[in-house]
Amino acid sequence: MGFSKLHSAQVSILQPHIIDVEVDISNGLHCFTIVGLPDKAVEESRDRVSAAIKNSGFTSPKQKNQKVTISLAPADLKKEGPIFDLPFALAYLLASGEISFNPEKKIFIGELSLDGELRAVHGILPVVEEARRKGFEEVFVPYKNREEAALISGINIFGVKKLSDVVEHLNKKIILTAELETKIIYEEYKSEYGFEDIRGQNGAKRGLEIAAAGGHSLAMCGPPGTGKTMLAKAFCHLLPQMSFQEVLEVTAIHSVAGALHDTLVTRIPFRAPHHTASYSSLVGGGAIPKPGEATLAHRGVLFLDEFPEFERRVIDSLRQPLEEKVITVSRAKGTAHFPADFILIAAMNPCPCGYAGVMGKECVCSPLNIINYKRKISGPIIDRIDLWVSVEKVEHKSLSEEGGGESSREIKKRVEGARELQKKRFEKFSSTPHGQKIKTNAQLPNKKLMEVSPLSKEVRDFFNSSAEKLDMSARAYHRVWKVAQTIADLDKSATIETKHLLEALQYRPKNG
Repeated sequence: MGFSKLHSAQVSILQPHIIDVEVDISNGLHCFTIVGLPDKAVEESRDRVSAAIKNSGFTSPKQKNQKVTISLAPADLKKEGPIFDLPFALAYLLASGEISFNPEKKIFIGELSLDGELRAVHGILPVVEEARRKGFEEVFVPYKNREEAALISGINIFGVKKLSDVVEHLNKKIILTAELETKIIYEEYKSEYGFEDIRGQNGAKRGLEIAAAGGHSLAMCGPPGTGKTMLAKAFCHLLPQMSFQEVLEVTAIHSVAGALHDTLVTRIPFRAPHHTASYSSLVGGGAIPKPGEATLAHRGVLFLDEFPEFERRVIDSLRQPLEEKVITVSRAKGTAHFPADFILIAAMNPCPCGYAGVMGKECVCSPLNIINYKRKISGPIIDRIDLWVSVEKVEHKSLSEEGGGESSREIKKRVEGARELQKKRFEKFSSTPHGQKIKTNAQLPNKKLMEVSPLSKEVRDFFNSSAEKLDMSARAYHRVWKVAQTIADLDKSATIETKHLLEALQYRPKNG
C-alpha cells in the first residue's frame, strides 16, 4: 500500500551514526513490527507513536487493518532509546499518504509523548555534527534541544514542540524558522573557596599552580582538616577557560551520557566521585560501553579524595588515562575508546587514622595497617602522578589572620602566560598518538622532549646524576623533565635551568 524512507541518527559508544528509517505498509491483519536490532525503548515506541499520531489529528496505525513494518538500517547496529519516535511517525504518515514531502537532506530526531509533544533526548550535539559532515541540510530536534543543536554551524536547525508543527511545516502550511547559531556565554568555575581564602599551605599552592600551568597530575598527602579538599575545589579557578572546540567536545560527552544539566558545558568540568565508586562508574562500562567519571572529567579535573580508600582495581584503572589520555573499554559487543584528558588531583592521609607523624596526635594504626594502606597505591600509579605535595597541619594563630596570600586571579594570570608559551611551542605538532592536539607540557610525547625542550650539557649532567641517585624509572625521569619545563614557563625562561630541575625533583615522592 505504501513505502517511505527518511533519516534519523543516534550515538553508539560516543560515535554518531546516521540511521535510515524505512516503513512498508501492506494489507492484512493489524501488525506493527520494528526490525533492525531495536532495544526495549525502541520497541515500545510502537504504542507511543500510534497514540501521538491519533492525538495529532491523523489516523493511527491501530485504527486500520494494516501490516506496518519499520526497518532500521544498518541492521547490525543496536538501536537504543526513544530518539526514533518522530521519524517513525513521519515515515508512517508519508507511507500512508497522509502527508507529502521530500525527505532528502533532512534528519528527524525526538521522543513523542502520547499527545504528540516532543520531549528532549540525549546525544543531540554529536549527531548534528555528523549530519553536517554527511551533507544533510536540515535537522528537526525537540524544542528543548535547539540551543545545543544550534552550536553546529552550516546546517539549519529547527526546534519543534509537537508532531503537528513538523507536519504543517513539511506540508508548507506554516513555516518554521531555523534557529540562530548559539553563541557561547562562558561561565567561570564557581566555588566558595579561592586560594586567598586558604591559610598557609604555600607549598601545596605552588604545586597546584604548576599542575594547572602544565596540565600535570598531583597528589596531596596530609592529616585530616588541613585543607586538601578546599585546595582541590579552588584549583579550577586557576585553569584557563575552554576553547569553543573544547566546549563542543565536552558538551557532546555530557549529552551522550545524559549528564547535561544546562544547555552547554562552558565551565571546567570538576568530577569528584565518592571513594566507594565502582570500577565501571569510573572508567565506563555496561553491555554497551558508556562513559564514566574519567571521561566526564575530560578537559577538566578528576578529584579523588581519600585516594587509597578506592578499590585497588579502580586506582589501577587510571594507568591508561594518565599515560595516554584515553580509556579503552572492551566488551563482547565492541571496543570503545573514551577521551579522558583530565588533570588528576588526589588527596590522601598518611595512614588510615590520618595522624601518622603528626605532632600532638597519636596514631592508632598498626604498622601492618599503614603498610597495607600505602600498598593500595601501586608503583605504576606513583610513577604516573607528576607532583606529590605535603599538606601540613596549619597553626591555629594563622587561621584568624587576615589574608591568605595571593588570590586565585593573580595566580591564574601566570598560568595563562605559561599556557600561551606552550601553545606557541606546540603549534608545529599536529596531535598526540590518539589524535588529540598537544596543548600542555603534560601531553607532550616523550620522544619529542629532546626536540622541544632541550637541556644544556650542565643541566643534563646534573639531571642524570640526580636521577641515578634517586633511582628513577624512565617514566618518572621524563615526567620530572616535563614538570621542569612547566616551571621554566612560569618563570618565563627560554630554557630549563638547574633551579627549575631542582624544584621539579622536590615533587617526586621519596620512594619514586
